[in-house]
Parts: sequence; C-alpha cells; structure tokens
Amino acid sequence: MPSLEERIQRLEDIEAIKQLKAKYLHNCDVKDIEGIRECFSANDVVIDYGAIGSFSDRESFLAVFQAMACNNHIIDMHHGQNPQIHWTNAEKASACWDLYFYQVNTESQNLTQLSGSYADEYEKQNDQWVIVKTAFTISSTVVSEIKGDNAKIVFAGSTFG
Repeated sequence: MPSLEERIQRLEDIEAIKQLKAKYLHNCDVKDIEGIRECFSANDVVIDYGAIGSFSDRESFLAVFQAMACNNHIIDMHHGQNPQIHWTNAEKASACWDLYFYQVNTESQNLTQLSGSYADEYEKQNDQWVIVKTAFTISSTVVSEIKGDNAKIVFAGSTFG
C-alpha cells in the first residue's frame, strides 16, 4: 500500500492536472497565447485536433489558434468537465475530459455548439505538469446562422466543415 506521503502527492498531482486543464481552457477563451503556451511541453508534443490540424510542436498549434480565434468577432467558451485522471506516477498521467464548446462569430453571424472529448497525456517537467499529448474527438456539432430576428440550423451532426 502506498504511504501517506505518496497518496497525498498523488492527490496534489491530480489537482495540479485539473488546474492545468482549467488554465488551458480559460486561456483559450481569453485568447492568451502565452498562457496557452505554458500549458504545453516545450519539448516534443503531439496535438491532434482533427479538422483544425495535427501538430508536433506547440508553436505550430499556437499560430493556427491565433489565426482562427484571436479576432474580435470570435467569442469562445470552452467548458471542460468530467475529468477521468489516471495517475501513473509522480512524473506521468493521462486523462479523458469532456468538452462543451460554444462560439459566437459576430462577423459571419454564426453560432457553433459542439461537444467532444480530449484524450490527454501529461508529464511533470521542471516541477510543473504540462500537456505532452492531446487529441480531441468531436461527438456532436450544431451550427446556426442568425439572419435578423431569426436563427436557422445549417448543420447538425457529428462533424462540420
């Protein structure tokens, strides 16, 4: 049986991973590129976000994120929930997270709602947990178009675009 110190460390590590994911999602919403950068390993990283792209370094991902999301007409809400964190040891962990995402595009007058799940892997580097691998899989998408006082659904299904 693990010692009390080991069990406490495990709980602290799991909480740190929850805080890391919350920081990542929040920084995506407020478009804080440096805050997002801090969530990922500076070394090898694997980011697979499906239609958005696959990336082998955080800078390539951040360039795409900045181009797509860092505009005044894009308003995002990333809501992570149901964390299932699998602590491997004091240096490695993995997790599955559900995501509810909502976006308002005031330029195109579109609303996008989607849900899906992240499969993440984490490492403790320089005494901080960071994401080293993440993949997002969409489970549902609804895109609506606003015209005057009316909204109409232009797509409902598992993927869009």
